[in-house]
Amino acid sequence: MKEGIRQSMAWLHTWSGLLVGWVLFMVFAAGTASYFRDEITLWMKPELHGVAHAAVPEALAATNAVTTLQEKAPKSQRWFITLPTEREPGLRVSYNAKPPPGESTGRRRNIKTLVLDPATGAELSAPRETRGGDFFYRLHFDLHYMPPIWGRWIVGFCAMFMLVAILSGIVTHKRIFKDFFTFRPKKGQRSWLDFHNVSAVLALPYHLMITYTGLLTLMFMYFPQAIQAVYPDRQEAFFSELFNSPPADARAARVSAALAPLGPMVEQASGAWNGAPVGRVTVAFPNDANATVSITQQTGHAINYDVPTLVFDGVTGKLVSAPAGHGGAAKDTRGVMYGLHVARFADPFTRWLFFACGLAGCLMVATGLLLWAVKERPKHLKAHAGRIGFGLRLVDGLNIGAVAGLPLAMAVYFWANRLIETGIAQRPDAEIRWFFTAWAIAAIAALARPGRPMWRIQLVIGGAAFALLPLLNGATGGAHLLTSIAQGLWPVAGFDIVTLLLGAFLLYSSHYLGNARAPKPARAAQKTDTDSKPELAGSNA
Repeated sequence: MKEGIRQSMAWLHTWSGLLVGWVLFMVFAAGTASYFRDEITLWMKPELHGVAHAAVPEALAATNAVTTLQEKAPKSQRWFITLPTEREPGLRVSYNAKPPPGESTGRRRNIKTLVLDPATGAELSAPRETRGGDFFYRLHFDLHYMPPIWGRWIVGFCAMFMLVAILSGIVTHKRIFKDFFTFRPKKGQRSWLDFHNVSAVLALPYHLMITYTGLLTLMFMYFPQAIQAVYPDRQEAFFSELFNSPPADARAARVSAALAPLGPMVEQASGAWNGAPVGRVTVAFPNDANATVSITQQTGHAINYDVPTLVFDGVTGKLVSAPAGHGGAAKDTRGVMYGLHVARFADPFTRWLFFACGLAGCLMVATGLLLWAVKERPKHLKAHAGRIGFGLRLVDGLNIGAVAGLPLAMAVYFWANRLIETGIAQRPDAEIRWFFTAWAIAAIAALARPGRPMWRIQLVIGGAAFALLPLLNGATGGAHLLTSIAQGLWPVAGFDIVTLLLGAFLLYSSHYLGNARAPKPARAAQKTDTDSKPELAGSNA
């Protein structure tokens, strides 16, 4: 720890950001992509690009969904019906399905999802199976290939470090407003510091909000003591009361009973919300005497994420329970914080604003990681007679694997969506394996050769993979860019345009690094603040 409050905060800012920076970069990148997870999912199902959906009454769409589910899964324990929205015009139904013999019985693997025409209930041209944008959404707080509870603890731990880094960074800066307007290009370490400051200050309110609210989304996991004190050994009862859902310990009666029509229940729920649309319908134990129907209001009409839910008796169709008119200050505060984090309320402009702020967060974390390596390089060169020590070499490799390798892996995930054969078993898992395999190869190569050439190679591959996605889309059955723009299919067109811009940015970054002059080791060792072009890993190579 350094002497003086500002020096101490600078030390804390550096190390709290560096130690978890690689995980934070992934969290920011995947979380930023999640703002458009519906659009990503649509792009990854090219079979649906040309499907036009006429607006149909919600009651009719729900009735059609039930007709299809009665045919597909009459004995399932749960039906989930997601009614059409502006961002997802298809009618989506899911149900619990028995896994094939010999396969895992994991909860996610047992969910079968279909996309239906809301006007008829017919299945839409069997779109390919994919996790789509939901993969990035889950990745940014559940991680992968580990129990979700572990991933959430790891991400929560890193988020706490992030909050400390932001607050200590604010204390460290003497002229935070001036930093907003200061950028000195081609000034080596100064340029990295200015870019880090600009990207941090530019979206500082967003960075504070998204980090703090991210911690709040998992507050029940981090601080379960209050719930345990009031609901000892009955935490499910707490959540049932909080979200007005049927008791978690409810069981089927195993007595057959016809399911009441969903149309009147949907109309009654929408009427109770002054015409607000229905978002989701959950039917528990369909065709059983203990059947219940939970109808939840569509998100996107208020900042509060805790939208109301009405519970009906599935046999009689009568309303069983409704939430109280006001949930209380604590519940409303949590709901608003949660809503701010996931931004389901956002209109297109606000969503793009959040997306831009998320990209600024990625740049802030990335430049912070690179800045530490740039600052330490002269010291290492001086201490090791012009050679790089193991610690800095490790940081260089991790920087390349995270900052350049992750975008490459994300592009590979989209390529896998179009190149993997449709109809194969566990196809979504195969797409995800491509993502992690590409990222692992990039990380191993970066650790083996953490130099400027490796930066350029990974940026070129990632940039080319992103830039060519619009062509891949048109060549593999999707609506190509000119068609999607002409037909007003903006979710698909927007995806292609964004990937084209990201590809151009990565390719330009690689080109810029190729033009940067590598300083001589002796000179770099003598200067702690060089005026040469930006130094990255391998500048002495």
